[in-house]
Amino acid sequence: MSTFHDDLELDEVLDELDPLRHLMQQDEDDDEPNSIIPKQLRSIRDDALHLSFSSPQRPQLPVEIVLAVDASPGCGGIAWPAGEILSSYITKRGPDFLHGRTILELGSGTGLVGLVAAKLKLRKSVLGAQSVWITDQAPLLDIMRRNVLLNNLNATVAVAELDWGGPLPTSLPVPDLILAADCVYFEPAFSLLVQTLCDLVDARVDDKETEILFCYKKRRKADKRFFGMLGKVFTWTEVTDDPDKEAYNREAITLLRLFKRKPLGIHAKHNGR
Repeated sequence: MSTFHDDLELDEVLDELDPLRHLMQQDEDDDEPNSIIPKQLRSIRDDALHLSFSSPQRPQLPVEIVLAVDASPGCGGIAWPAGEILSSYITKRGPDFLHGRTILELGSGTGLVGLVAAKLKLRKSVLGAQSVWITDQAPLLDIMRRNVLLNNLNATVAVAELDWGGPLPTSLPVPDLILAADCVYFEPAFSLLVQTLCDLVDARVDDKETEILFCYKKRRKADKRFFGMLGKVFTWTEVTDDPDKEAYNREAITLLRLFKRKPLGIHAKHNGR
């Protein structure tokens, strides 16, 4: 007889033994021939991938990325499915979607999504200053810097250390667009991620609204706890204008747009009360 009351309790015990086990697990249908996510070995060390993202409007001009991958500093040194889905989505939205916006990627790992955003922005104009920031913990900074150089984006992309839950570095800009992919994997970091999302949105002092695109792959029941925490301060809607949505939903990947809840006093003011 099992000593665990339910699957969630068992998950918690296994997570303590191996916090990243869910990222390494393969789905039963990972070999599905129609999968839109390129396969890659999870034992990659000091290797490089060549990734391509295209839009229906300009299929002859894809965004090409050379991505150094290295699992030695941790799971963040590999390109994961949600990051590729988010990269594909912003490519389909095109340069106009990103033009004139300061962009910050959370939990960047290799920096893939931010690099794609930077290449798209360069199609609209020659940037005079860094307007895309890719962030993660200290062990991943080297691989992010390497990928910035590999893609000739050192004049466009800034690499910065950002520990979730801690004070925001004074060097970080106030973002207009926050990109986050495959950030839901380690339960002790759930509340820290929510706090950092709040801090970044609250850093705005103007009337503009910070847009957040949040892509994640459901791997375990405990993920519900993250969304329970997130729901106390954010609402969200699923992105529906992606033609690949049905395909990646079958792989348990969801792309959301987050909105920070406004204080009750602001609601009352807007309603004329």
